[in-house]
Amino acid sequence: MSDGFACAVSVVLLAVVLGWAVVRPRGWPEAVVAVPAAGVVIAVGALSPAEAAAEVAELGPVVGFLAAVLVLAHLCDEEGLFRACGAWAARASRRRGSLLGQVFVLASAVTAVLSLDATVVLLTPVVFATAARLGARPKPHVYACTHLANTASLLLPVSNLTNLLAFTASGLSFTRFAALMLLPWLVAIAVEYAVFRRFFAADLGAPLTGPASVADEQVPVPRFALLTVVATLAGFVVFSALGVEPVWAAAAGAAVLAVRALVRRRTTPRALVGAAALPFLAFVLALGVVVRGAVESGLGDVLGRLVPSGTGLAALLGLAALAAVLANVLNNLPATLVLLPLVAPAGPAAVLAVLLGVNIGPNLTYAGSLATLLWRRIVQAHSAASGVPADAGLGEFTRLGLLTVPAALVLSTVALWASLAVLGP
Repeated sequence: MSDGFACAVSVVLLAVVLGWAVVRPRGWPEAVVAVPAAGVVIAVGALSPAEAAAEVAELGPVVGFLAAVLVLAHLCDEEGLFRACGAWAARASRRRGSLLGQVFVLASAVTAVLSLDATVVLLTPVVFATAARLGARPKPHVYACTHLANTASLLLPVSNLTNLLAFTASGLSFTRFAALMLLPWLVAIAVEYAVFRRFFAADLGAPLTGPASVADEQVPVPRFALLTVVATLAGFVVFSALGVEPVWAAAAGAAVLAVRALVRRRTTPRALVGAAALPFLAFVLALGVVVRGAVESGLGDVLGRLVPSGTGLAALLGLAALAAVLANVLNNLPATLVLLPLVAPAGPAAVLAVLLGVNIGPNLTYAGSLATLLWRRIVQAHSAASGVPADAGLGEFTRLGLLTVPAALVLSTVALWASLAVLGP
C-alpha cells in the first residue's frame, strides 16, 4: 500500500485511539481499541512486524518502570503514607493559616518521587478529604493536584512516563537530568503558586469552618514505607551511575513492600496485579506502535518541517511551544513519542525543551493528559459522594490554564536555557 494511504490510516487510528481513551465508554480499558489499532497499522504496511517489535522492545523498560511505580505507590497508600501526609497538611495549615502551600509542597514531592499517577489517584482524594475536614473550600487544593501532577513532574526522570522517554533519548545521567531540570521545576511551580493565590483568592480567603481538633489528629508516619521510598530514590541514582535501567530500582522497592504486605496479609497477589494496571500498560505499548506507524509513513516528515533548528533560547522556546500545542492536540504521550525522534539528534537541550512543553502544556485543556482526565473523574466522584462542590468546569479549567501555561512555559524554558549555560548540556 502507498505511504500516503498508510499515513492516513495511522493518523485516523491515532485519533480513534485517543478519542476512546478520553471517553472510555462504560469504563472499558484504553487497550480495547489501542491493541487492535496497532494490528491494523502493521496490516496496512505503515510499520513492519519487525519495526513494531522493536518499538515494543524499546518501550519495554519504560512500561516496566511504570508498572513498578504504580505498585510501589499503591503499597505506600496501603501502609498509610498518604493519610499521614494529609494529617501533616492539616496541622501545618492551622499553624500557618493556609492549606494551599502545604498541598503544593506535598503534590510537588509526591509527583517528583512517586510519579504523577500517585498524585492524581492517591493524593487527590486525601487532599479533598483533608480540605473537607478543615472546612476549607476544596476547589483550589484539588485543582493544585492536577496542575502539579503535570508541572511538578519535570524534576526527575522517574516522575512521568514522558520523562522516562525523554531521559532515554537525552543520553543524560539521572543526576545530570535532575540538575538541569531543577531550576525550571522550581520556576514552573512558583508561577503556578502565584497564579493560584490570585485566581482562587475568594476561596482561599474564606475562613476554615471545621473543628480545631482536626488539626490535632495524629496519624503515625509509616517509617518502613518512607524509608523504602527513600532507598528506591537513592537506587535510581546509583543504578543510573552504573548504567542500569531505573526499572530495576523501582522493581526492588515495590518488591520489598509487596513481600512485607503479603507476609502481613495486608494485600493479595490479585491486588498487586490490579495495581500494576496491566490494561493501561498494554495501551501504552500499542499506542507507541500506532504513533510510530504514523511517523514512519509520513507524519514525521510533516512535523519535521515545524521543528526549530538549533539550541539557542529562541529555538528552545519554539520547541517548548510546539510540544505544548501537540500535547493538547494529540495528548502529551503521543506528542512525546512523535517529537523525540525528531529532536534527539540536536542533543539533550532540545529533548528537555520538548519535555517542558509536553509536561506543562497539558494544564491548558482536559485532553492534554490522560492523568488530567482521570483526575476529573476522581474529583467528580468525590464531589457527588460528599456533596461538597469541587467539580472542574471546562471554562474555569481553561481560564486557569491560560493564566498558568504560557507564563510557566516561557519562564521555565528561560530557566532551562540558563541552567544549560551554567552547567553545560
